[in-house]
Amino acid sequence: MMEQDMINGQDNDIDEAAEDGVVNGDIAGKAGPVDSKTIDSVSVDNRIKRKARRLIKQLSKEVVTNGTSVALRKNSRRPRNGFGRGLPKKGGAGGKGVWGKLGSELEEADVDMNDPNYDDDSLDSGDVALETIIPQLSEEEIRKAAEPIILEYFEHGDTAEAALAFDELNCANKRFMIPMLAIEIAMDHKPSHREMTSVLISDFYGRVVTQKDIALAFDLLLKNLPDLILDTPDAATVLGNFIARAVADDCLPPKFVMSYKDKVECEHARKALSRADTLLSIKHGMVRLDNVWGVGGGLRPVKYLTRQMTLLLQEYLSSEDLQEATRCLLELEVPHFHHELVYEAVVMTIEAINGHTEELMCKLLKSLYSAIIITPDMMDRGFLRVYEDMPDICLDVPLAYTVLERFVERCQKAGILGEEVIKKLPSRGRKRFVSEGDGGRVKSYDFV
Repeated sequence: MMEQDMINGQDNDIDEAAEDGVVNGDIAGKAGPVDSKTIDSVSVDNRIKRKARRLIKQLSKEVVTNGTSVALRKNSRRPRNGFGRGLPKKGGAGGKGVWGKLGSELEEADVDMNDPNYDDDSLDSGDVALETIIPQLSEEEIRKAAEPIILEYFEHGDTAEAALAFDELNCANKRFMIPMLAIEIAMDHKPSHREMTSVLISDFYGRVVTQKDIALAFDLLLKNLPDLILDTPDAATVLGNFIARAVADDCLPPKFVMSYKDKVECEHARKALSRADTLLSIKHGMVRLDNVWGVGGGLRPVKYLTRQMTLLLQEYLSSEDLQEATRCLLELEVPHFHHELVYEAVVMTIEAINGHTEELMCKLLKSLYSAIIITPDMMDRGFLRVYEDMPDICLDVPLAYTVLERFVERCQKAGILGEEVIKKLPSRGRKRFVSEGDGGRVKSYDFV
């Protein structure tokens, strides 16, 4: 409060001195007599202006917060005339020790081209050239980057796209890891994926990897066989097939097997090399190695697939092993042909005319349906095929319609059939003549 009184006293003294100066300068300095009314009006105007200036100065020097007067910071750059919006002066570009106007760092600075210390680092001079530098990857980084590329290749099967993906990786002198990782991943997958891996190595030869890289990859795989067998028990046999296929595809020289066969000490490595030597030494072995992984599911004849599914169902009815039946179905690798399994299962149930068979078949279909191995579309299509063939099936099984209706009802309770399929369930009607004593009337009723 004492500081405030001192400030107010100083302001009053200054304002009074200013008033005296104004009166003496503006009025007393004028020639001639001065009217008293004129002096009074000028004094009132000066007092009003003086009070306004005092209020502006007071507002610029202090601010009231929670009833307590707090002096403004000395280095505040806000306007002190009372008419500003509280923003920095000149957008922050004025005064010393400021960052400058917003965005000024992006503007090109004015430089003196004749300054002896001037260094032209502009790219327009042509002396500077930019090149894309891809850092060289370590073995762990290559492993992390290559795995998703190989798994994606198993989905689309396009070796050219996989090659483009590997070209973006700077493997430098570690390109041997590409075929090595591809074979390691293929060991945990199906025979069709192993066939795709052999095709991948053949297509990469001369473009992505060299013969030396492929040989080094198989050398490391032979050394790592004791660890690979922990995850894949038949890793030695699988690796032997890969080696033989690589020789047949001219990715490895024929002497590769013989040069390693007598030098390895690991029992698993000797088994793999012996497997490769056996495949290469049989008559017409080079030609037969094209099918060393078998024929893909979609390439096998329909009769063969139908026969395999029939044997699968018969074995299941005998052993009642759901896991084995599921494994056999997945090994066929024909998800687009699973409606044939549903068809054969329903027909086999109708021909058996046995409640126990109906229960087992319903249990199998529900298990495959719950695991999404058989999709709802495949399930519906299999039953609809049975509906279409019922006129022929009932010739061999007179009670076919009754068994089918009972089995469909059981499957409906299991939740594997939709309403549309149930509505299309066929029913058999039959007209039968009564005896002559009934006057030749015709009775119509459902035959059971």
